[in-house]
Parts: sequence; C-alpha cells; structure tokens
Amino acid sequence: MDSIRKYILTYLKGMGMGAADIVPGVSGGSIALITGIYEELLRSINSFNGENLRLLLKFEFKAFFHAVNGPFLLSLFLGIMTSIFSLSKVITYMMDEHPIPLWSFFCGLILVSAFLILKDIKKWSIGVVIALIIGTVAAYFITELPPTSSPDALWFTFLAGAIAICAMILPGISGSFILLILGKYEPVLNAVTERDFVTLAVFALGCVIGLLSFSRVISWLLKRYYSITIGLLSGFMLGSINKLWPWKIVTAWRTSSSGEEKPFLTENLLPNEYLEQTGLEPKLMLGIVAFLFGILLVLGIERFAAYLKKS
Repeated sequence: MDSIRKYILTYLKGMGMGAADIVPGVSGGSIALITGIYEELLRSINSFNGENLRLLLKFEFKAFFHAVNGPFLLSLFLGIMTSIFSLSKVITYMMDEHPIPLWSFFCGLILVSAFLILKDIKKWSIGVVIALIIGTVAAYFITELPPTSSPDALWFTFLAGAIAICAMILPGISGSFILLILGKYEPVLNAVTERDFVTLAVFALGCVIGLLSFSRVISWLLKRYYSITIGLLSGFMLGSINKLWPWKIVTAWRTSSSGEEKPFLTENLLPNEYLEQTGLEPKLMLGIVAFLFGILLVLGIERFAAYLKKS
C-alpha cells in the first residue's frame, strides 16, 4: 500500500514537472527539487550504465526494470507526459489570456523554493555565497538572451534536445526557454500537435543523450561539493525570476510559422509603469493573490512531505 501511495505521489510530481516544462521560463528541475525527488531522479538516470544495459541485452527485463528504479521513472514519466499532452492548451491559454496571475504564481513558487532549498546547507562558506551569486547572475543573463532563428535540419533538432534537457534538470533554467532561444520551441510544439514522430524521435534521442551525460556531472558535483552545488542551483532559481516577472512590455515581435505575431523581446516594468506604458490594468491584487498561492503551495508540499516521512 505504501509503495502504491509513493508512486501515485511520484506521478503527481511528474505532472508538476511536465506542466512546468511547458512554460518557457519555468524549470521541471525546480519542481523536482521542490518536491524532494531531485537526487533520486539523478540516481535513477545514472543507473542506465553498461552493467544494467547488459541485463536488457540478455532480455532480463524484470531485473533491468528494477535495476534502473523503473517503477519510479515510469510513474514520473507518465506524469510528465500526462501534463504535456493534456495541459499544454490550458497553459498556453493562461499565458495568452491571463499572464499576470500565471507568472505571479510561478514567481511565488520559485522564490520561496529557492530559500527553502538553501535551508539544506548546514555549513555556509565563502564558496557557497560565491556559487549562489554566480548562479543568480548566470540565470539572469541567460533569461536576457534573445530568441534566434535556427536551421530546420534534424541534426540541429537533436542538438537542441541535448541542450534543452540539460536545462530541464537544472533548477531555475527552463528547457522550454532554451528551446525558445535556439528557435526550436515552436517547431517542437508543432511536432507534438501534428504527431510528427520523426522530429519527435530525433528530439527525444538528443534528450536521452544529453540527460545521461549531464546528470552524471550534477550527481558528481552534489556528491563532492554538496553545499556549493545547492547554492549554485538556488542561484539559478533566483536569477530566473527575471524571466518570470509578471509585468512586461513587448519591445519587439516575431512572426511565427503560422503567420501569427508573437512577442520576441520584452522588458520588465513595475505595476504602475505597466499601466502607464500599456494602458492595461496591472491586476496587482490578483497578482499578489497568485503569488501568495504559489508560496502556500510550496509550504504545503513541504509540510506534506515531512508528514509522509514521519508516517
């Protein structure tokens, strides 16, 4: 019964990661870190090694499945896929029609999470502080990068998948936003909508290669330099607030493949400046409520996780 409950919770956490990965600016890695499955996720990914792959080649499927923590990965993967295919339209609608409460919610969620994660650091040092600053500054500048045009070739789709998946497991750095920078966000989303399985297969292969390589780097850093790595990851989350800020003005537009005008470059504004420059209601109270809801959701998840550990 406990194992069933555990995998249902993992499935729900996967849904949270999938929902976050749809939004350019929010990282699925942040959700994994918030919900306490980040290190287990890395360990499970790293278990895809030569020894365990030999089990697969010998057709020892059951042994292979348990060796790679299959029940956990399957629950998580099903949750991620559920969100990607069921919530993509909802989140796209929210981004288009109700961006202020959506981004405010994520701001609250990410901000409180970064500070909660810093609580895991038992011993602070100059190195941890420097890592925190570097992470914050790096994420800030990454979110300032403008989207670019990119080749339509499959090799670039593979490369984009390998790079984006690295960002998806880095808290604070959004894989979707990296795809946007590389000019592959819309083509990949279109491939999902149009069931273009060739493009999706090449993209998925790039993701697998990037994931298996990069997860080992992060695991090694957490094992050798835990506090510094946690400081760096928290910094990434804090720096990503620049991208999540709810009140923005579009300074440049781009034309999508369907001929639709899409925001290309944006600039952050204070709520009163937003009203002055756009003439639109800043919906400050709604933004504050959504921001507080994001904070309360994370605190609730943390309390619930602590309760499950005790029970």
